[in-house]
Amino acid sequence: MLLDTASLYFRAYFGVPDSVRAPDGTPVNAARGLLDFIARLVQDHRPDELVACWDNDWRPQWRVDLIPTYKAHRVAEETPAGETDEEEIPDTLSPQVPIIEDVLDALGIARVGVTPYEADDVIGTLTARASGPVDIVTGDRDLYQLVDDARQVRVLYPLKGVGTLQLTDEAWLREKYGVDGAGYVDLALLRGDPSDGLPGVPGIGEKTAAKLLDAYGDLAGIMAAVDDPKAKLTPSQRKRLDEARDYVAVAPKVVRVAQDVPLPDFDPALPREPHDPAALEALAGQWGLGGALQRLLTTLRA
Repeated sequence: MLLDTASLYFRAYFGVPDSVRAPDGTPVNAARGLLDFIARLVQDHRPDELVACWDNDWRPQWRVDLIPTYKAHRVAEETPAGETDEEEIPDTLSPQVPIIEDVLDALGIARVGVTPYEADDVIGTLTARASGPVDIVTGDRDLYQLVDDARQVRVLYPLKGVGTLQLTDEAWLREKYGVDGAGYVDLALLRGDPSDGLPGVPGIGEKTAAKLLDAYGDLAGIMAAVDDPKAKLTPSQRKRLDEARDYVAVAPKVVRVAQDVPLPDFDPALPREPHDPAALEALAGQWGLGGALQRLLTTLRA
């Protein structure tokens, strides 16, 4: 089981009230929520191995070099005076990330991140290396590209907490998008994704992208059709795709998750007992994690 950790603690942060605080008043809603998520996932799915995949670099420069708008809207724009354009919102999530790191390390749950890569790339590499079934837990649709029935790779997409998960396999993808896992990259880059700053091909929405992929097989087939006067593209489709050649040439490398990340050595085995009980006890006391931590420990020992 591979966790898109930031995706999960982000959901926990917004799903658990920030009135959940440590003894010193520090909000710990994301930390406690994530521990409860992991306990529920382990209880429901009993994975042999569990890896918390990490965003060491959530906006890698090599992706920005190819598509400058990549996640650009998530970077706070500053005015000439050095003040942000938006009202300052107290950030109570970032301070919880080191707490989450310390707790996972003390538990002995593998935590893997590599610079300059995103968690998606770590997940892609671990999936490529896996010799058995893989469950990827994420709220990010980009990882649908890894779904592969033949290799028993599926995405568990949280709909409500992690108690209600959408089990995403190839049949679900075909019904929803008209493509399989491998085809999802081409669909996503044609359609674009505002949340990731991917412009897409103007005028080519999701349904049109799916129809083009159905007709021409893949992105290369679609672009070959642009150059084929006999291909049954509409004049506007031909024009828009032709004008988007530069984008289409680089977008696959940006959208496709890496599968060759140089990973460190780590032990993915699900721990039954904490790696560092003393450190865990100290963290539990300092941050008021008692209940959530006990629930997780009980589940790990079951």
